[in-house]
Amino acid sequence: MITQSQRERLILFCEALMDQKAARIVIHPRQAQPGFWFGGGNLAEAPNGDFYLVGRYRTEGDSRTGLGMGERGLELVIFRSTDRGQYFEKVVTFPKASLNLPRKAVLSIEGSALHWTAEGVELFVSSEKKLPYPPELEVYQKPNTGVWTIERLAAPTVEALGHAQPQTILECSDPRFLHVKDPFVLDQPNGDTTLGFVTHPYSWTSSNTAYAVRPAGAANFDPPVYNFFPRGFVWDVAICRATGWMRVPQLGLFADAPPATLLFYDGGESMRDLDEHSAAAKRPRGYSCEELGGVAVAAGDGVSHIERLSVNGPLFVSPTGAGTSRYVHVLETTEGFYATWQQSQADYSQPLVMHFLSRERAAQLLGG
Repeated sequence: MITQSQRERLILFCEALMDQKAARIVIHPRQAQPGFWFGGGNLAEAPNGDFYLVGRYRTEGDSRTGLGMGERGLELVIFRSTDRGQYFEKVVTFPKASLNLPRKAVLSIEGSALHWTAEGVELFVSSEKKLPYPPELEVYQKPNTGVWTIERLAAPTVEALGHAQPQTILECSDPRFLHVKDPFVLDQPNGDTTLGFVTHPYSWTSSNTAYAVRPAGAANFDPPVYNFFPRGFVWDVAICRATGWMRVPQLGLFADAPPATLLFYDGGESMRDLDEHSAAAKRPRGYSCEELGGVAVAAGDGVSHIERLSVNGPLFVSPTGAGTSRYVHVLETTEGFYATWQQSQADYSQPLVMHFLSRERAAQLLGG
């Protein structure tokens, strides 16, 4: 789909956008230690130019085992910035109980996405609910665990979202895709809304990506497509979960090229930390909660003709801690591109970091 020169330019652009050393911390986790982070959301620009940032505070705990779960995803928060991301103030908060539904108590808040609409704003949020596995699989459900679903809240303003009632829009009973979580959004030129999300099988042996489309003018999403972005063969053989889309700027070598979309994703070789051979070269391998960052390029719709740019290894690795660099999201504005992601620190916590790339610099990197 792309030439070798275009591939090389896209890699340069992405590495400059997610500059691991130049990024600055914008939201700290509750504690500076392993298992604590803030993120899993997105940065969005309101019609008036204000920035809104959504994400959840997470505390130590392990959803794979169901033991020692702790508070885990204990609070979803929306921040506002009136100075293009220099300072953020908290404007809306959602404790676990505020997202409860009848017979669906929230155990842990997970990924989320803010999205502006003609009627105002909508918030997609995922959470682990106190729900049973399908009857034929109930023997495999670990104590104190549930099932993930995705809800939608809608309101005229961001501040009013705090009083909105969540409505479940995505859930699954298929054992292969039982857990659905971590939504992210792409607006299509024809008015359709494409909602990407992550899936896990009932066995928690892999992490995958799916999407659903809400046609222009429709209230509901069409049935999901679960197999559009298969896992890789090397560093992303066990985990391949997309976290955000971004239109390739029509600059440089792409000025006259067909529309294309970047697909950022988290990857890992295993769901758990792998034991390494004592003589092996040491490198971050990625595992659940400590994923590494990759990127692919797709056709303009973001879901077809996908080609990995990170084939044999990740593109985004933190220079400290576990190397974790995940939940990448990019906001395009008139002045340039704001990238946010969770980045491992020397203390193994994961604050949300941000890096800005100007449109002029992007044009240079893309061959302008």
